[in-house]
Amino acid sequence: MRKFIKLLSGVFLLSASVHVSANADAPEYQKPSKEILELVDVKLAPYTLIDDARKHMVLLSRDTYKSIEELSIKEMRLAGLRIDPKTNIGSRITYFNDIKIQNVGDTKRKSVKGLPEKPRFANFVWSPNQKYIAMTHTTATGVELWVLDVAKAKVRKLTKATLNANMGNPIDWMQDNKSLLVKMLPEDRKPLINAEAAIPVGPTISVSDGKKAQNRTYQDLLKNKNDEFNFEQLARSEIKVVSLKGKVKDWADAGMFGGISVSPNGKYVLVTQYQRPFSYLVPYRRFPMTSTVYSKKGKAVEEIVSVPLIEDLPKGFMSVREGRRNIAWRNDKPATLYFVEALDGGDAANEVAHRDQLSELDAPFSGDAKPLMKSINRLYTVMWGDDDNALAVDYWWNTRNTKTYLFNPSNAEQAPVVLYDRNYQDAYSDPGNIVTRRNEFGRSVMAMDEGQVYMLGDGFSDKGQFPFLDRLTLASKETERLYQSPYTDRIEDLRDFDVKNQQLLVRIESSDQYPNYFFRNLGSDDLQQLTDFANPFQSLQNVKKEVINYKRDDGLDLTGTLYLPTNYEEGKRYPMILWAYPREYKDKSSAGQNTQNPNEFTYPFWGSPIYWVKKGYVVLDDAAFPIVGEGDEEPNDTFRTQLVANAKAAIDTLDERGLIDPERVAVGGHSYGAFMVANLLSHSDLFAAGIARSGAYNRTLTPFGFQSEERSYWEAPEVYYTMSPFMHADKMKTPLLLIHGEADNNSGTYPLQSERYFNALKGLGATARLVMLPKESHGYRAKESIMHLLWEQDEWLEKYVKNKKK
Repeated sequence: MRKFIKLLSGVFLLSASVHVSANADAPEYQKPSKEILELVDVKLAPYTLIDDARKHMVLLSRDTYKSIEELSIKEMRLAGLRIDPKTNIGSRITYFNDIKIQNVGDTKRKSVKGLPEKPRFANFVWSPNQKYIAMTHTTATGVELWVLDVAKAKVRKLTKATLNANMGNPIDWMQDNKSLLVKMLPEDRKPLINAEAAIPVGPTISVSDGKKAQNRTYQDLLKNKNDEFNFEQLARSEIKVVSLKGKVKDWADAGMFGGISVSPNGKYVLVTQYQRPFSYLVPYRRFPMTSTVYSKKGKAVEEIVSVPLIEDLPKGFMSVREGRRNIAWRNDKPATLYFVEALDGGDAANEVAHRDQLSELDAPFSGDAKPLMKSINRLYTVMWGDDDNALAVDYWWNTRNTKTYLFNPSNAEQAPVVLYDRNYQDAYSDPGNIVTRRNEFGRSVMAMDEGQVYMLGDGFSDKGQFPFLDRLTLASKETERLYQSPYTDRIEDLRDFDVKNQQLLVRIESSDQYPNYFFRNLGSDDLQQLTDFANPFQSLQNVKKEVINYKRDDGLDLTGTLYLPTNYEEGKRYPMILWAYPREYKDKSSAGQNTQNPNEFTYPFWGSPIYWVKKGYVVLDDAAFPIVGEGDEEPNDTFRTQLVANAKAAIDTLDERGLIDPERVAVGGHSYGAFMVANLLSHSDLFAAGIARSGAYNRTLTPFGFQSEERSYWEAPEVYYTMSPFMHADKMKTPLLLIHGEADNNSGTYPLQSERYFNALKGLGATARLVMLPKESHGYRAKESIMHLLWEQDEWLEKYVKNKKK
């Protein structure tokens, strides 16, 4: 609401009684038709947490959507963060509003006692012994610390609304299971500056000192001194120790603290702290920072690393900063840090035998670090087992290669053994993920049994998906298959394995059966059902669904999930919606693999095209759109040609089957999928209409790379020009619906992309409609927005596809 001042004959007249909407002429939110609406406004099944002892399940419920009122709260966008300055937590965080406890083996759910009137819980953290779960609760004025006693099914508040969650999760458990380290608002915080009302004291100045700073197009960056001041005030916290009785003690004075991590034995704490100078080019994670070890009493022990402002990384996705990085505690040791250092100067262009070195540093953390092993590619993750066994995984994006190493952390002279050397996009060769267990420190380590480890895999193959459990003998590198799911009419997702009791935790679903959890004992076909979540989408229960296989004109295998309309009659042709997202590959073999399963539960989330099977459309969802560049060729060198070939193959296949009217086909996509849509409509005549949501259409506005493109505009200007739909707006002859969130925070897809593209289309006489969703980010959250989104899409499809004029 606002008051208007009228200027009349040089006299200002204050009309204090006139209040109108700031956007009085704006259209109201609409709702889709009944067939779609009944699939949208449903209650979701709760999120399920199961303790390692497999005694208790914690069921967390939330609203399906936020409201536009919630998204309209004041937020500050600073250094890559979006903050609610009133409550001091992320402004777009997802809250849970109910908690229930269910004992494993019992179907009865217990309501948790002590819940506040309107719960808004987030940041759930198990205690080391898993008897408690700490969490934050956001009130109208701030963030409180609460704790759940799992066995007693009771929550209680430990602090007032004084937590600072602006920099992420503000809590970590101490090893005694009786107290927590918590980031709280500093007593000396200064009032924030209202940047909109502040009178500037001078211009904003940025300087280039001759160093290359080729950064992606980040959003929500600092813009001026007022932003710097506000960011610092919102980022600063004091660290306190809070007992389970609610007693609060000082631990560390105010600073811009990031992560807090207690050592496995509880005697030390690793703390990350950010400093000035800030940057207007990169988000806060690349601001200067230090990582320091403190004693459990809050006394500084040793600085582990000091990192300067990082604005000028070497070019390439695989380039990193120099110095110690990825610092963390070894889960299998009382107090040992490990970290990674680049051996190539951090520059991906340097040719070296090994890219990274893994080292460790024992308490008291002074002196030289002990090297453990070197990796050929960039080190990605480490899984600790015992004194003699650990696994490390590396990867290299340019070749899509990944290696898994077995190494001896106690003997650096013993050369690592490469267990797996594969293309990480090759789903058929994926060996799976290592099974872990909770050790005496309450930390996850490899579940080892006499030199053997266990691996859970998705089980994709050319014959279908059959998830598996393997046992790997580390000494011999031999693998034994212990279990492989036999189902062909459902999916049995293997989630965890209890080595001691030889019991799998599985989640089973089918196209019409909602996912539920079970225990499966090895050697037995018996299943113990743990949850009984009902299917909220009954009207889709009998929809006909299959994964289809077809070929591109160059012989590349393609797939997609086909849904037939609920009113399907054999021999009748229907309008079609094709929905896709392009993905880049370095080899045709991986690009042609099938990782879709027709037994996956049919789940029409807000961005899905599946709703339209109830409106008489054939839907081809998740249609494969590989963009392949083998050898020295980059995928984007032939991007447009491959896009059109992918689309044509899908349409021709369904046309030959007699399912669709090829003159009534729509194409849709979100983000990079929207970019795909605009290119397809500009460079083919395959479609009757298109829907493009939250895309980027002018690649000169993302000049230092985009998606999987490493080259800058100045290195490959023709690629940028050829791939930009904006540059070819004059070729658009197909109706295009553009939708974008006004508060999009995704790199490169800022709202200006859709606004400028629409202006070009309108100026050139194309048929287009631009819908800007207020307050929405890259993914849409408000119920009002999603209802209107579906209405817009439905209206567009009805007019330009189903009822297309001949």
